[in-house]
Amino acid sequence: MIPIAKPLMGDEEKKAVMAVLDSGVIAQGKRVDEFEKAFAAYCGVKYAVAASNGTTALHLALMAARVGEGDEVITTPFSFIATANSILFCGAKPVFADIDEKTFNIDPESVKEKLTSKTKAIMPVHLFGQPCDMKALGEIAEDKKIKVIEDACQAHGAETGGKKVGAIGKAGAFSFYPTKNMTTSEGGMITTDDERVAEMARIYRNHGQVERYKHSYIGYNFRMTDIQAAIGIEQLKKLEGFTKKRIENAAYLDSKLKGVKGVVTPYVAKGVRHVYHQYTIKVENRDEVVKKLNEAGVGTGVYYPICINEQVFYKELGYTADTPVASEASKKVLSLPVHPSVTKEELDFIAEKVKEIVK
Repeated sequence: MIPIAKPLMGDEEKKAVMAVLDSGVIAQGKRVDEFEKAFAAYCGVKYAVAASNGTTALHLALMAARVGEGDEVITTPFSFIATANSILFCGAKPVFADIDEKTFNIDPESVKEKLTSKTKAIMPVHLFGQPCDMKALGEIAEDKKIKVIEDACQAHGAETGGKKVGAIGKAGAFSFYPTKNMTTSEGGMITTDDERVAEMARIYRNHGQVERYKHSYIGYNFRMTDIQAAIGIEQLKKLEGFTKKRIENAAYLDSKLKGVKGVVTPYVAKGVRHVYHQYTIKVENRDEVVKKLNEAGVGTGVYYPICINEQVFYKELGYTADTPVASEASKKVLSLPVHPSVTKEELDFIAEKVKEIVK
C-alpha cells in the first residue's frame, strides 16, 4: 500500500530525543524555547508559543485574542472538527460561512453575509496547504474592526502576499501531528506579532500562572515537552526540503491527471504558495473510486466526508446545513499521496490507477 501520509524521521531526530532523555529534563524547558524562537523566525513573526497539539494551539490563540462568552467567530464548515470546537471551548459561537468551489477555502463573500454585531473574529482555515484569500478577509476584518485568527494547522510554509501564513492575522495556529508537513509526534504552535497575545497564551497554557504558584486566570496544562520540541527543531530544518518535494510531486500528478475526464485536479490561486498537505481532487462516485484505489494498493484520504455543521452534536446545538458548496465538496473530494517519500514510479502507478478506475 502506498500510504496517504508518512512521517519522515532520521538520525537527527533520534539523536536529539536521546540528548533530551540523557539530560533528565524532559518536560517544557530550553528545547521548547529554542523551538519557539526558530519557528517564529521561520514564519516571520516576533513571537511563537508552543502548545501540546494543534487543537490547544487554536484554543489558546482564541483565548489570548480575547474571544469569549457571547462572541461569534465566522469559520468554515469544511475542516477538521477541532477548528469549530476550539471556538466552543471559549464559550463563543462558531458561525459557518460557505467555501470557494475551486480552492475549498472560506469564501469572503459568504463571510460578509454572516457578519453580525456579535462577530468578534474570523477564523479562516488554510485547507490542504493552500492559503485563504487573506487580502479580502483582512479588508473585511479591518472594516468591521474584528480579528483574524488563522488556522494554519495544514499549511506550514505556505505563503500569500509575500508573507507566510500564521504571520498575517492577529494570531495563527499550527499542528505538528504525524501526518502534517512536519511533526513533533503531537504538538502545536501559536504565532503572533502581538506581545499581549503571546503573553496570555503562555499564561493560559500553564495553569493561568503569572509566576510560580500565583494563578491570575483559569488556565490549562497545554505545554509542549522538550522531547517533542527536540524533534520539532530537527524537522523544521528539513521543512523546506519536504515542501519542495511535495510541490514537485503535486506538479507531476497534475501533469498526469489534468484533462482526464471525471477528475478535477487541485486549483491553485494566483500569488500563493500551496504546500500540499494534501493533494485533493474531485471525482464522481467517490466512495467507489476510493474502494478500488485501496484494492489496487493506493492509499487515499477523504477530508472531510461530513461538514462540521452537519455533525450530529452540532445539529443538536441547533446548526443546520446551510453551506451548499461545502456540502457538495464533502461528497466528491479525494486525497492522493504526494508526501516526500512517494517515488516517481509510485506517482505513475497512482495516476494510471485513477485514470483506469474513473473511466
